[in-house]
Amino acid sequence: MAIALLVLAAACVAALFLLPGSTPRISRRLHPNGLAVLEQVPVNGVPLWVLIRSEDIANPVALFVHGGPGTSQLTLLRRSARPLEKHFTVVDWDQRGAGKSFAAANDGRRMTIDDYVDDVLDLASYLSRRFRQEKILLVGHSWGSLIGLLAAARTPELFSAYVGIGQMSNAAESERLSWEWTLAQARAANDAGAVATLERIGAPPYAGDDWQSRFMTERRLLGKFGGEYRGSRTGAFRVVLKNLVLSREYTLRDRVNFLRGIFRSVAALMPELFRTDLFVRVPEVEVPVWFCLGRHDYEVPAPLAARYFEQLRAPRKALVWFENSAHMANTEESGKFNAFMVDMVLPTLKAQATTGV
Repeated sequence: MAIALLVLAAACVAALFLLPGSTPRISRRLHPNGLAVLEQVPVNGVPLWVLIRSEDIANPVALFVHGGPGTSQLTLLRRSARPLEKHFTVVDWDQRGAGKSFAAANDGRRMTIDDYVDDVLDLASYLSRRFRQEKILLVGHSWGSLIGLLAAARTPELFSAYVGIGQMSNAAESERLSWEWTLAQARAANDAGAVATLERIGAPPYAGDDWQSRFMTERRLLGKFGGEYRGSRTGAFRVVLKNLVLSREYTLRDRVNFLRGIFRSVAALMPELFRTDLFVRVPEVEVPVWFCLGRHDYEVPAPLAARYFEQLRAPRKALVWFENSAHMANTEESGKFNAFMVDMVLPTLKAQATTGV
């Protein structure tokens, strides 16, 4: 009996590691043109995991580009964006080296910003062909807003519009402002330990062998004072962890790789990110643009993103403030974000489809 229980336990553990995961079904009886798939798609020759959910695949495709680098959000997005599945074909994917696509970083390829921009464009082209839509909507969050806007600027004919959440611009200036804000909050709270730590690690951008340690320390203290997730003293950690633990999309192996992927992606991409300035690289984009900014975001400081918005040239643009959010407006105020997508973005896409412009 004991041996049988051990064999059963071992089989369960093996299944948790090896089964590919799944996503909740969309009723084909209620939505005969619906789709809910979690599958591998070749992106620039590398198989990456993609989640596609829609009550009607004739609806506009919305490709979400997750943040990080390396912080995949398949389950978190699936839950927060559930109402959008009625109006859009919602697509999210784990970027190379992240989450379910962790193994894609083991093929000896480089991990550079341009590589990830290429991935955005290749996946967007694939979705355009698969769903027979000339253009798709691109939605980038944080790190995803950097590679997303670079992609939209490089190949605007592929995209109907661009939405940036927690939009990045000048990464070095962003990090400096983030550190200054966190230090000011620590002083206002009379938190002598946090003040001493921030003064010890100094202002970014960081270099040297310990740059990752200093970067993560600043991020931890930023979260403590609500600059990442409004009203939380642990940043977005609890929200992300809850969705990771309760995820149907991730196996136990994926959960382990989720954490490994964050550290690997940060190590590979942050030094280049610190040198990237969209004020210079993308002064103009040839598609409609919306920025969704959390008023309390100091992980990617909202005042700097707003300044970039003012300078960015686009056929039409709008800035939407989320007054009760920090860095994750689409999650912190998911109802408002989903309403924005349906009431503001969708009419623009339908007008484009009608006029052909």
